[in-house]
Amino acid sequence: MEICAVLFTCLVAGLALTQAYPLHASCKVQWSLPSVSCQSFSSKIIAQAKLWEKEDNCAGGGERCLYKITDQSAQEIKGTHMTPVKHYVDDISFKLTPAGAGCNVEGFSTSETWYAYLDYGTNYCNLENLITGAGLNTSQGYTETTNDNVCTQFSSHDCDKY
Repeated sequence: MEICAVLFTCLVAGLALTQAYPLHASCKVQWSLPSVSCQSFSSKIIAQAKLWEKEDNCAGGGERCLYKITDQSAQEIKGTHMTPVKHYVDDISFKLTPAGAGCNVEGFSTSETWYAYLDYGTNYCNLENLITGAGLNTSQGYTETTNDNVCTQFSSHDCDKY
């Protein structure tokens, strides 16, 4: 059994060296929202997550459901997202930094499944679905920054599916 674990670790490490993805399925995104206060951002994200707490929203496909807020403060929102079919759990967080009248946000999503490496952009969609669902992406001056180096399979994400 130890040999299998060592071989698996070597395989994942080798893949990490040949790919531009993080070693574990995860995603880091930075948003600038110069026209949205951190308090407004927080209340909109929390309200959206609560709208999507139940599995009902997944009936037609997609994963805009099964969100849960686990902790919140003025500086950070923490929660989870569960995939509706296999019930994998991903941890999500939003760190909020006031920037003038607006807010800079660092979002992070990571799979709780220890062996997850490739995720088809699921961790990106965990965050992006909340942002777009809350309408924050349409705010004046909104920008988003991420890439494959810090967000597993970002360039091939499909948030209508995931």
